[in-house]
Amino acid sequence: MSVPRTPRRPSAARGAVNRVTTAALIGTVIEFYDFALYATAAALVLGPVFFPEAAPATATLAAFGTFATGFVARPLGSLLFGHIGDRFGRRAVLRSTVLVTGLATLAIGLLPGYDRIGTAAPVCLVLLRFVQGLGIGGEWTGAVLLAGEHAPPRHRGLWASLPQTGPALGFLLANGCVLVLSAALTAEQFTSWGWRIPFWCGGLLAVAGYLLRSAVTETPVFARLTGDGSRAAAPVREVLRRHGPRVLLVAGAVTCTYAVHYTATTWAMAHVTGRGIATATATLLCLMAAMAVMAAATPVAAALGDRWGARRMSLAGCVAMALCTVPYVGLLGRGGLPVLWASTTVLLLALITMLGVQGRFVPGQFTPRLRTTGTALSYNLGAVLGGAPPR
Repeated sequence: MSVPRTPRRPSAARGAVNRVTTAALIGTVIEFYDFALYATAAALVLGPVFFPEAAPATATLAAFGTFATGFVARPLGSLLFGHIGDRFGRRAVLRSTVLVTGLATLAIGLLPGYDRIGTAAPVCLVLLRFVQGLGIGGEWTGAVLLAGEHAPPRHRGLWASLPQTGPALGFLLANGCVLVLSAALTAEQFTSWGWRIPFWCGGLLAVAGYLLRSAVTETPVFARLTGDGSRAAAPVREVLRRHGPRVLLVAGAVTCTYAVHYTATTWAMAHVTGRGIATATATLLCLMAAMAVMAAATPVAAALGDRWGARRMSLAGCVAMALCTVPYVGLLGRGGLPVLWASTTVLLLALITMLGVQGRFVPGQFTPRLRTTGTALSYNLGAVLGGAPPR
């Protein structure tokens, strides 16, 4: 006679949900914390610290060149961690990526400048940025699969949207740290050592993320793949052979979101401050206020995607971004900070209409046995095309 299972208590179920969603979220927060922090540091301080012999404008360009290195590494990271996720589990990806990314960020904060070790400093900076990009190549994919594959089908988009708040929260956290330090320190102190503190904090966040993710169980989807022996033997080769056009199609959708995101943050920051329209502090506060609205709107967009369909929301967001981007560029520099905040908020709301459902839409284009590789490769290819080109 079989013994009936004891149903899980509601408190235990809620605890499991909280662990899953928090573990999924913290990695994408760290990912965009690192990227936003590096972009801000590249604009403000990395040029003088690592390329002091170049002219100021050239040094800044060189610093942004190292920023692009992280994007170049992301497709390679997607191949590596995509294979791991489809062969050995989503949990293995989550634990690996958060450590690789966070430790590289910590090492950047510890790296001596050009005045201490000469040309080895910029070389090491490029290498660390490359390692950071490798880890980020699997981070978003692991996070959305963890949340989405644990989620009930009716709310899969809402659960998968929690990692999608990472861009806004990471941006707010990174630039909040920079603002506090720049206000508390003199310009000389900030350039000398103060800029390193947020990078050290990124390392501490990574350790916390690793410990949290170690307590999360494997997703039910991968457990079933393991149980029936249907895991892909060579997921990268199979995706490239069978789903190449689909990878390119999904990458195109991701390209749109990354291009708009970095236009509304990194490029807008450089444009407004470079032309003396506003101070760096005022511009950062303005962009952070717009990002806060974007973060709040993310679960709303995801819930609408669960109701109306992720594909329909993606198409609507693509059209909205196309209609908003050109006026946004024209409005920069006109009307001061209120216009900057309003126009950036509108553009980011158009962005989140599409970005908010990508956690469900992108993985949904690939079968479970190839889901990690297909999602990681298409997402990171789009990230390179949309985020790396200079603006």
